[in-house]
Amino acid sequence: MTYEEVVKEAQKIVAMGDASGIKEHLAVQYNITGEGEGAFYMELKDGQIDVQPYDYRDRDILVTADAGTILDMMSGKLDMVHAYLTHKIAAEGDLGKVDILKKLISSAKKAEKAAAKAEKKTAKKAK
Repeated sequence: MTYEEVVKEAQKIVAMGDASGIKEHLAVQYNITGEGEGAFYMELKDGQIDVQPYDYRDRDILVTADAGTILDMMSGKLDMVHAYLTHKIAAEGDLGKVDILKKLISSAKKAEKAAAKAEKKTAKKAK
């Protein structure tokens, strides 16, 4: 997976989340190691979420891991705290703000489940 593909996938993942109810500010920089190496940031501000392919110097949290691990965390397949405790990632900064990130991931997982359920209903009606 190239760096550009990793960033596009991260943008796609966060687009599924609903940040409208989250009023806290959070800036996370992800440093990708190995394949797709590079850095991108995710910023949650005023209920809006943005992912951009740049370093973010005024970040709350810095996460370093391989692309697959980062994308798994962003999609909720891997818990960030578990990943940190099992040394799958390196993280530094205000790790207390991980709860904000968990809220966002939870909203994305709910939206994904709702979309899958709606898709199943549509498929059943088509039969």
